[in-house]
Amino acid sequence: MKPSYGSAKACLLAIILLFGIHEISSAQLFKKLKQVVKQTASETVQDRAASAAGNATNNALDQTGKLGGLFKKGEKNNNSNNNKKNNTKDLNGASGTTGAPIKVSMTAYENYDFVPGDTVLFADDFSTDQDGEFPSHWDLKKGQAVVNKVANTTAFLLTDGNYCQVMPRMKTPDYLSQAFTIEFDTYTDGEGNESPIVYLSYMDKNGNSEEGEISFNRGSEESDRGDLSMSNFPNGLDADFPEKLKAGYINKWHHCAIIYHNGQLKCYVDQFRVISVPNIGCNPTAFGFEGIGQQDHPIVIANVRLASGGQMNMIGKKFTASKIVTHGITFDVDKADIKAQSMGTLNMVVKIMKDNPDLHFEIDGHTDNTGQPAHNQTLSLDRATAVKTQLVKMGIDGSRLTTKGFGDTRPISDNDSQEGKANNRRVEFIRK
Repeated sequence: MKPSYGSAKACLLAIILLFGIHEISSAQLFKKLKQVVKQTASETVQDRAASAAGNATNNALDQTGKLGGLFKKGEKNNNSNNNKKNNTKDLNGASGTTGAPIKVSMTAYENYDFVPGDTVLFADDFSTDQDGEFPSHWDLKKGQAVVNKVANTTAFLLTDGNYCQVMPRMKTPDYLSQAFTIEFDTYTDGEGNESPIVYLSYMDKNGNSEEGEISFNRGSEESDRGDLSMSNFPNGLDADFPEKLKAGYINKWHHCAIIYHNGQLKCYVDQFRVISVPNIGCNPTAFGFEGIGQQDHPIVIANVRLASGGQMNMIGKKFTASKIVTHGITFDVDKADIKAQSMGTLNMVVKIMKDNPDLHFEIDGHTDNTGQPAHNQTLSLDRATAVKTQLVKMGIDGSRLTTKGFGDTRPISDNDSQEGKANNRRVEFIRK
């Protein structure tokens, strides 16, 4: 049975009686209440959490392995491909296979300054996981979650109505450095409580384990659609989404990004920097996702990437390195079409070249080993050429740039994991 509002009030009353209003501050009271509510939710679902990864079909899925809430009521799927196409329903309410991510123009991101970290530590697009199962590269701490297709994209769905918490499987418990970036995509249909929360684990000044929360809130009313809030950090901020982001926010994919560097933290949604905190007052050591989802309206997460390093900016810096290795210039799958969120890295390169007018670069494209070698070589050259074309559009003289494609012949990591492949998919700028 889920905890009711009455039980939550009872928890509050119990806290007040236990500690005494005169002995605790309002901030302490809120923290205690939050801990009790989360603990109550945890106790309610802890038995289910232990078996949810292998038995999620009991409560969240129908016989086809699809989320029951994504099917039209009264219709039954009989496992035929045709019926899957006809009976499935995207979260935006349109039947069939509509709802693909909207192509965003590069000009919309012309002022974007997010640059991902240098080395990918964890990456998951959930493409290797079976629909209706818990993903193999994650651990479940609370609630229920499954992989399923949303708006033509394979995604990780947090479906528990009490509380759900998931974390990536890493080799060590503390893996975040003094500089890191986190990226993911999310989708909302504007119903339920489907606001993803990124939690960052850290130790407070007394040596106690804490979890700071960054909530990407979709908002409840069209007139007040969306904000970003931070809670349980020593220092944090709240901010509304920009008006251009609020407009038509629902029924779309959005790209979210976090960059941390020696205490400073910035958060982005699409091309907008929403929050910048000079010092959050702690050093995060691990991350995960959490929140309150529903089977019909889950929290949707896709294309997760964690990287170490990450530059806040390159303004005014003299370039002396022999090359720049970038993972922030990304492309559509098996294509040379540059994704709009690559503009942060491209803007950095443009700034470096304008600050160093004598600088010339060879642009080298690299792929992972998916596909045939000859195809990969052609694809990598096409991508390098696309980067040159974009830089010329941004004001760089084309005579300062040459291109080469190396396909999968020069890996810098293994090709046995998604993060390894992500590291190998890169664009390098070799100083000439």
